Amino acid sequence: MSSVLKKGNITVHTENIFPIIKKWLYSEHEIFLRELISNAVDAISKLRAIAMMGETSADVGEPKITIALDKDNKKLSITDTGIGMTADEIEKYINQVAFSSAEEFVEKFKNSDQNIIGHFGLGFYSAFMVSSTVEIDTLSYQEGAQAVHWTCDGSTEFEINASDRTERGTTITLTLLEEEAEYLEEARIRGLVKKFCDFMPYPIELNGEQINRQKAPWKESPSNLTKEDYLEFYRYLYPFQDEPLLWIHLNTDYPFVINGILYFPKLKPDVDPTKGDIKLFCNQVFVSDNCEEVIPKFLLPLRGVIDSTDIPLNVSRSYLQADRTVRQIANYIAKKVGDQLKDLYRSDLPEYIRCWQDLGTFVKFGSLNDDKFKKQVEDILIYRTTAELGSGSDAVQVEVQTEEGDAWSNPAETQEAKDANGFYYTTLKEYLERNKEKHENRVFYCTDPASQATYVELHKSQGLEVLFLDSFIDTHFVSFLEREYSEVKFSRVDSELDEALLDSSKKEAEIVDPNTNETRSDRIKKLFEEALGKPSVTVRVEALKAEESAPPAMVLLPEAMRRIQDMTAMFEGKAASFPDTHVLLVNSSHPLVENLLSLSGGSIALADGSQSPAAELGKMLCNHIYDLALMAQKGFDADGMKSFVSRSNQVLTQLTKQ
Repeated sequence: MSSVLKKGNITVHTENIFPIIKKWLYSEHEIFLRELISNAVDAISKLRAIAMMGETSADVGEPKITIALDKDNKKLSITDTGIGMTADEIEKYINQVAFSSAEEFVEKFKNSDQNIIGHFGLGFYSAFMVSSTVEIDTLSYQEGAQAVHWTCDGSTEFEINASDRTERGTTITLTLLEEEAEYLEEARIRGLVKKFCDFMPYPIELNGEQINRQKAPWKESPSNLTKEDYLEFYRYLYPFQDEPLLWIHLNTDYPFVINGILYFPKLKPDVDPTKGDIKLFCNQVFVSDNCEEVIPKFLLPLRGVIDSTDIPLNVSRSYLQADRTVRQIANYIAKKVGDQLKDLYRSDLPEYIRCWQDLGTFVKFGSLNDDKFKKQVEDILIYRTTAELGSGSDAVQVEVQTEEGDAWSNPAETQEAKDANGFYYTTLKEYLERNKEKHENRVFYCTDPASQATYVELHKSQGLEVLFLDSFIDTHFVSFLEREYSEVKFSRVDSELDEALLDSSKKEAEIVDPNTNETRSDRIKKLFEEALGKPSVTVRVEALKAEESAPPAMVLLPEAMRRIQDMTAMFEGKAASFPDTHVLLVNSSHPLVENLLSLSGGSIALADGSQSPAAELGKMLCNHIYDLALMAQKGFDADGMKSFVSRSNQVLTQLTKQ
């Protein structure tokens, strides 16, 4: 090493800036490696840019970043083949610019408990978090430049010497503090390079081996990537996960720069829809494991990568949420997602339906929370239906864009809207159009295919089409649909029975008994009311059609009352219980009810005032029928089930005495 060229003091006004830097974000000292490698990438990129502009005749050679570890001397070095620096440039960019920005950064955030999203801005001086001494050995690309060596021991004093370096580029050497010895371990460095620098555009070598992937798929043109490329990248990001449903490639440079690949994952019960899992990059440098402020909240369950130089990183997350550019980026992402979903719906409806169980949650949640997205996807919201839609006029007519522009036309061949289980799907618009003559502007829907199976079957038997709104989000989505379609009445299949399900002719034909002034329906109603003894249960007697499939009784939950109870439970943060107040609709056409009426008619009161065995059996059968109706609705609690089992045993015992 030759003579000293310059000694001096770094001008900083914040007292004890170096101790603050050394303790800054103590749990994240590891980011120093990201910052120094990022600087090395910048140095190489600048040299290549200068060469392309013809401002140097020097051979730029093969770009490379080399990491070297010296455990014995506790040294870690990072060498690049980039642009290098002169003594004047070190004075300017290290002694002045770097440390003045360090001072500004520390002054701004040293007393803040805000979470700074990226910590970019720490830059070169982040090296002092882990080092007792930092050295720069560099040779500029400029012809005839003198190699120089800069050193600083963590105080405000520095020293610049002439260097005997002969290769263009820069080497940063850190003498690590005793407590930072972990960064001398090869495995630790490999892990950090994979975490932060795996997709940097130049090779990073350690012990003669390239340790970064280098190629960033999201920077590629989509036309250059195959399906397997996208899937392989997803497996790399999220190992041991189910394959994604589909993906979206983001690529725009106006009015902001953003690249990325976003994947729709299969949703699982343990997925928290409020937590993001998208990785944020800046110039292919990893920044954060989540970027919830950049993604519309309804798309947080998406996975993948977003890379943008227009997202401010050294700011608080609250500031980020209010940033205009960030809001524009979020809107752009939502639009791209909507476009992709529409393209899939129009080009491959069976595939769209296959993915719908998971996609539907995204689309519905987006419709609830984003008006622009709602407008974009309102025509591709689909629902499972009881209708059997063939390939003819009832099949879904998928619109396809013509070459002329924005005109839309129906293709000659329609796509069958059916999933792998044989269930058909439809849009609400198609449902309303198909049923306008049967029940105009009325929608029958089911929220629980198991407990409401009897009700669904009853509707189907009479040609009434039922939609299934049975995902967890549909509790809120029905109310949303009612606001959007204010002229349409939405009726859950167990809330009220349509006139088409009732055989009014039988009720009209009933004769009033002159002795009791009661009709047959009146006697059935009285029989059940006395047997149940439940004032909160309204007994209603109707003759149902579909005698083979209709049950002897059904529990109905009036729509308005049920919704009030559901909403109250939601606000109280508990599961909605089965409402005490409900309707027991007794089917007077069912043979069991007819036999029950005959049985009770033949019962007599005994001399001691007790009931005859026939009357006792009739009462038990009324309760048994009610229990069966409750069971279909999953309306039993523990005590109810206990009573049902006990009563069932009594009924069977009585019947075997006959």
